[in-house]
Amino acid sequence: MAVTTQLTWMQEKNLQNYFGGKQFTLLYKASVHEFSAYALFQRCCGQGPIMVVIYKGHCIVGVYMKGGCKKEEKVSAVLFALQENKSSECKIRSQLPTVWFDDGIGVWGDLEFHVNMRKQVMTMNSATIGELGLPQMKTTTPFEECEAFRCEDLLGIRTLEGITDLRQSLLSDMKMYKPYRNLVPQVRILLLGPTGAGKSSFFNSVKSVFRGHVTHQALVGSDTTGVSDKYRTYSIKDMLDGNLLPFILCDSMGLHVKDKGLCVDDIAYILKGHISDRYQFNSMKPITPGHSNYVDCPLLKDRIHCVALVLDINSLEYLSHEMIAKIKKTRRQLIKCGMLHVVLLTHVDSMDLITKGDLTDIYRCIPVKQKLQVVHKELGFALSDILVVSNYTSEWELDPVKDVLILSALRHMLWASDDFLESVTF
Repeated sequence: MAVTTQLTWMQEKNLQNYFGGKQFTLLYKASVHEFSAYALFQRCCGQGPIMVVIYKGHCIVGVYMKGGCKKEEKVSAVLFALQENKSSECKIRSQLPTVWFDDGIGVWGDLEFHVNMRKQVMTMNSATIGELGLPQMKTTTPFEECEAFRCEDLLGIRTLEGITDLRQSLLSDMKMYKPYRNLVPQVRILLLGPTGAGKSSFFNSVKSVFRGHVTHQALVGSDTTGVSDKYRTYSIKDMLDGNLLPFILCDSMGLHVKDKGLCVDDIAYILKGHISDRYQFNSMKPITPGHSNYVDCPLLKDRIHCVALVLDINSLEYLSHEMIAKIKKTRRQLIKCGMLHVVLLTHVDSMDLITKGDLTDIYRCIPVKQKLQVVHKELGFALSDILVVSNYTSEWELDPVKDVLILSALRHMLWASDDFLESVTF
C-alpha cells in the first residue's frame, strides 16, 4: 500500500509557495517507518534539501534544511509553523547548536529546536515559540506524527524536457490533422460565451503557439462590454511552411443578460453557415433571411463543426441566474441543431494557490476539480468535455507549459469536429 502524507492539499500548496515553488516527495513517515531518528536519517541522507513536518493537533511545526539531512550532525535550518493554512517562519541563527533529531541519547543542551523521536516529544525554547506565533504551545510537548520530504523544483530540467517533447508532438498532430474523410478543407470551431470570458484571447493564444511568438490579432476587451460585435473567422498559417492549418476559429459577440449581447436565436444561423465573416451583430435585430450578409445555401465547409463555450474559471460561482439561464438556452439550441460542444475554462493560472508547476497536471488540482464539478452540476456538461487553459494575456514570451494546455484543448475540439462530420454523413 502506498504511503501518503497527512498534509492536506491546501497545506501542501501553502508550503510549496512559501519555499519558492517546490515539489515534495514523501520519504519518511514515522507511523510507518518507525519513530526513530536513525530511520529518518537512513531515508533522508543524501536526498538533497529536506523538509520535516511534525503534527501536533491542528498545528504543524516544520524544519526546512536546504543543505539536506546530515546524520549525527546538528544543522542550521528554517523553522516554520502552519496554522489554519497560514505559515509563519522562524529563521534560526547560524551558530551551532541549532536543530537536532535523536532517540534520547546524549546531551543536546539548550537548542532552539530538539526532537526526541523515540518518546515522540519536541522541545523549543520560549523565544522560538514566540517567533513561530505559537503562544499556547509548551516548551516541551508530545506530537502524533512526523513526516520527511525531499524538496525539488516543481519544474526541473527533466520535467521541462518532457513538456517540451509533448508540446512538439501536439504541434505535429495539429499540423498533420485532416478532417474526417476530407469532407471539408478546414473544420470550423465557434467560440461562444459571456463577454470577457476569453474567447478572443483563446484565438490569440492558439495563433501565438503556431506563430512561435505572442501575438494579438483579435482585440481583447478589458471591461464587461467586450469588443467583439462582429462575427469573425480566423484562419492560421503554419509559421514554417506558410500553409493554412486545418481549422478555423470563429469569434462571436458575447452572451449577455437581458437584451444585450448575442441573440440566442442567431446561433442557429451561425451554426448552419448562413452568415459570413465580419457580419455586424445587432442584439435588437436578429438575423433574418434576405439580409445583405445572409448566405442562402451554405455548404458543409461553411457550417460550424464544433462549439466551445468559453467561461472564466474564476467567475463560475458569480454567474447570475439570468446568465445561467441564457447559457442553458444556448446549449438547448446547440443540442437541437445536433452540434457537439465543449466547455473551455480560461484564466486557470490566476486561481488562488495555482502555480506554474500545477499547470503540468492541472486536472488533478483540487480547486480545479471543484470548478469542473460546478460546471457539471450547474450546466450539465460531462466532465470529459470540460477543458482548462491559460491564455496569453500579458506575457511577452511563449511558455511550453501553457502551450500544452492550449494545444490539448484544441485537439479535443478537433476530435469533436470529426464526430460531428461523421454524424452528418449518415
